[in-house]
Amino acid sequence: MSLPRFGANYTPSKDWMFQWMAVDADVVRRDFEALAAMGLDHVRVFPLWPTLQPNRTLIRQRALEDIRLVTDVAAEFELDVAVDVIQGHMSGFDFVPAWLVNWHRGNMFTDQPAIDAQAALVGAVYDVVRDAPNLLGLTLGNEVNQFQPPNPDAMPATSDQVEHWLRSLLAGARDADPRHVITHSENDHLWYRDEHPFLPVHAARLGDVTTVHSWIFNGTAKRYGALSSESVRHAEWMIEMARAFATDADRKIWLQEVGAPSLNLAPEEMPEFTRRTVEAALDTEGLYGVTWWCSHDVSRDLGDYKDLEYSLGLLDTDNRRKPVGDAFAEMVAGARATGTPSPAPRTTAVVVEVDDADRPRSRTALAPGGAIFEAWHALAARGERPAVVTSRVLGREGAIDGDVVQLASA
Repeated sequence: MSLPRFGANYTPSKDWMFQWMAVDADVVRRDFEALAAMGLDHVRVFPLWPTLQPNRTLIRQRALEDIRLVTDVAAEFELDVAVDVIQGHMSGFDFVPAWLVNWHRGNMFTDQPAIDAQAALVGAVYDVVRDAPNLLGLTLGNEVNQFQPPNPDAMPATSDQVEHWLRSLLAGARDADPRHVITHSENDHLWYRDEHPFLPVHAARLGDVTTVHSWIFNGTAKRYGALSSESVRHAEWMIEMARAFATDADRKIWLQEVGAPSLNLAPEEMPEFTRRTVEAALDTEGLYGVTWWCSHDVSRDLGDYKDLEYSLGLLDTDNRRKPVGDAFAEMVAGARATGTPSPAPRTTAVVVEVDDADRPRSRTALAPGGAIFEAWHALAARGERPAVVTSRVLGREGAIDGDVVQLASA
């Protein structure tokens, strides 16, 4: 089995994502040196959308050059770079350019001129880094599905409109090099909310890999306990759930965001949570990578973030490694030293009942407290290695959510 990638979602130590308004290469260089010293091989970076495209028909060349600058600085430390394009939503704040709000209010998902503008931005970002030897690829944006209700400034869309938006932006990276990953990301509303227009099939079938964002502040830790099996295996559960909706048996799954939130974990619990979460994720087939959220704490000089945002970093704002950073670095070093053996086959599975379009009959059943979630974790607690299958794949009409089945083959 090939070794997965290990990296961090890059939150600059100085000025947070506002660093993208005027990139300081020396700050970035110090940050990347500290991350490389942890044994990481990549960073995921987040230039802000209003900085890149402040007007629908203006993509700022200086902002594009800053993306290339950050990419080149990463190369100095043998770090590869994945660039997220539409930021979008970050750490509880929305960053939407003026041409979509207030007097000019529009819908990024449904207004064709806005879709065309975003696709052009994807293409411009890709063109400025496509020849960088350390480019991993692009993600369309960070959890932009959060611009659906209940966001107070929601831009509602149907599932068909969402698919059109996704396909249009993915195609924006024209003539993409097959070595680069072009994909998209959503938070767990896609998996757990019944009325959400972003669907599991969008995540599992569009783009080059499936991305998973695993957070235990979604009710998992509160319901089951911060260091419960349900919490430390939540990422593993999401990976297996995502696999159930893929039509390509070899499709890779990227654990693109996972972190140790202070909202649920005491400081002394964070290293153990980190080790056990990564260990469980490494026991899944076809894992593309693990990218921790996040590289650096948010400075307490910046106001109005939720408290947990100030403490999610592997490093503090002075580039000192925290206990959670030590734990993550230990897991990376261990995986590199010993390799990761091929996971044993998963011959037991729980069933997700789906309709003819492969939409789950109940996404609530997939969420913490739901029948499928609890059936999978009950099997895991008994020492089994459960998979997830859909009723259509199983070929059983009227299958019940959470049924346990034996698979003929892995």
